[in-house]
Amino acid sequence: MKRSLSLCLPLVLAACASQPSTPSVSVPDNLKPDASEARMSVLAARGVQIYECRAKKDDPAAADWAFVAPEAELFDMNGKTVGKHYAGPHWESSDGSKIVGAVKARADAPQAGAIPWLLLTTKSVGGAGAFSKVTSVQRVSTTGGNAPGQGCSTAMLGQKARVAYTADYVLYAPK
Repeated sequence: MKRSLSLCLPLVLAACASQPSTPSVSVPDNLKPDASEARMSVLAARGVQIYECRAKKDDPAAADWAFVAPEAELFDMNGKTVGKHYAGPHWESSDGSKIVGAVKARADAPQAGAIPWLLLTTKSVGGAGAFSKVTSVQRVSTTGGNAPGQGCSTAMLGQKARVAYTADYVLYAPK
């Protein structure tokens, strides 16, 4: 019995991570979108945050992990893959519509060890479709994704680390 439970647990956790945890969560005021915007959809992300060991700018004899890019699949409320999230940061729908974001505000995640919650302003950089009218994105309900806990050294320069994370991305469009 113990063995079968240990085999099932990773599957249950993976299934939960592929669906938005909560369509509506309490977010700090600085992460709330403009009053002229309305929530369009909530997408779950499951993937990695990529870091690279690089020399510190202020001390080239030392090294630290530097964020490079996210790489994640996006899922709708039913767990269906609807797009991807990658460097830029970009969110690209399966229909080809695409947005790029810029961080407007951030807040520490309530869960220890999770990447920060964000509010990003966005603009369409692709064709018409599901994401083309999105003007803001909130990143909430994050788990994992922080830079590796063990430091990097100059002997490790150029090495990359892929750290698992999940998040919900709440997409907003004009009312």
